[in-house]
Amino acid sequence: MEVLFGGSFDPVHLGHLVVAEAAGEALGAHVRFVPAREQPFKRAALVATAEQRAAMLELAVAGNPRLAVERIELTLPPPSYTVRTLRALAQREPGNRFTLLLGADAAQDLPAWHEAAALPGLADIVVFARPGTSVPRHSLIGRVIEVPALDISATAIREHVKRGRSIRYLVPDAVREYLAAHGLYH
Repeated sequence: MEVLFGGSFDPVHLGHLVVAEAAGEALGAHVRFVPAREQPFKRAALVATAEQRAAMLELAVAGNPRLAVERIELTLPPPSYTVRTLRALAQREPGNRFTLLLGADAAQDLPAWHEAAALPGLADIVVFARPGTSVPRHSLIGRVIEVPALDISATAIREHVKRGRSIRYLVPDAVREYLAAHGLYH
């Protein structure tokens, strides 16, 4: 089983990493971060390019054998539809069953996703709770898991950088250095 954890990761932060590690442990699986090329629900919000976000993810997961980065969405046409990603992965890796890991906030919108009804045929859907968001009840959701709750957001991190405030202990040091070197979010 391979767990896929998609999102914008603009930037990846310690909350993402804690969720991935806890989910991988709970499910007994490896977790692949899948940075979206262009999310249909967040088109105007992305600041870093898809390639920059993937590079930051690579830095963040370096040295952790449970975590990896899956760049398939960067090769697919925008917008990034999960159903399209899952079909491309199934074609590339026939016989591999995937698990899609979603935060409760993303799961709220699940019925509105492009071809949502096709998702269970392509992957098992596992949801984790996020601070301040209840887990929705929906037939597409197969399982709910507990993960440590860290109230860290990429939006707040971007705002900290913009205002010149410290992001130490919010993102991995390698990501913090990447942001500084590339002048992102100023």
